[in-house]
Amino acid sequence: MNKWILGKKAGMTQVFDNTGKVIPVTVIEAGPCVVTQIKTKEVDGYNAIQVGFAEMRKVLVNKPRTGTFKKAGTTPRRFLREFHVEDVSIYSLGQEIKCDVFAEGDIVDVTSRTKGRGFTGVIQRWNQQRIGSMTHGTGPIHRSVGSMGANSNPSRVFKNKHMAGQYGDEQVTIQNLTIIKVDTAKNCILVKGGIPGAEGALVSIKAAVKKSAKKGGVK
Repeated sequence: MNKWILGKKAGMTQVFDNTGKVIPVTVIEAGPCVVTQIKTKEVDGYNAIQVGFAEMRKVLVNKPRTGTFKKAGTTPRRFLREFHVEDVSIYSLGQEIKCDVFAEGDIVDVTSRTKGRGFTGVIQRWNQQRIGSMTHGTGPIHRSVGSMGANSNPSRVFKNKHMAGQYGDEQVTIQNLTIIKVDTAKNCILVKGGIPGAEGALVSIKAAVKKSAKKGGVK
């Protein structure tokens, strides 16, 4: 069975293992999710299921989505995502998926959107150093881009030149994170380390694609 779930980033904290070692963890409010649509290879060309997370008011849902939720026999959900699966026969419309699909020690990939920083310079965006010293005659160009390249030849700026621009607000996946604890009573999963996004951001947790032989993978 494929393992995945949608959740919401609650924040970070720390826990202690049996030896007293401090482990930084991210708390994710995982599920419960509801199966809202089932797609088959015969009808849609591929096998997948669509799941919904986080309830919302009916007045905010358009008519096509309302029909989807009505057919699934569930209340409207704010977030909908598709997950490809090998066998769709084990799922049914309206089926609830909780955080207990994962267990302590599982290796997972976590996907979310990073915090948006807006239009930033090269020092913040690319971690470049400032130009020259703050004294000794260096002009007011300390945080500027610097040289653009050659002059008459090739008479252009090469592609992928590190310059100022939009930074953040992009989808990022952190691979091979270890699940430290699964709290089924509070629908929470504690993942070792940090993950992208601000508190309250939508998070997707899936079984690791690159399973680590050292740590063990999700069976």
